[in-house]
Amino acid sequence: MTAINLQAIQKDWKARGFSFAVWTDPPGQVWENYVHDTDELFLVLEGNVELEMQGKKSCPPRGKEVLIPAKTVHSVRNLSDSTSRWLYGYFGR
Repeated sequence: MTAINLQAIQKDWKARGFSFAVWTDPPGQVWENYVHDTDELFLVLEGNVELEMQGKKSCPPRGKEVLIPAKTVHSVRNLSDSTSRWLYGYFGR
């Protein structure tokens, strides 16, 4: 498994105008129907996470950055039997 360089991602996101944070969810955690006024970046570090945007579901692979556009209804679900961790950042924050 290739290591994910959190410092490099944080530096990149900051240069692009995004905040940077790590989130940890217990097994089965669900965050339903969120909407933000700004663009959000999302990246899975570990676990099987389902991302739903505008009714379309995907399971982004570990390390793949996803842009959630401003005002997009989205949900995040930990489908794992274990903890999931993911990065998120908001534009302009």
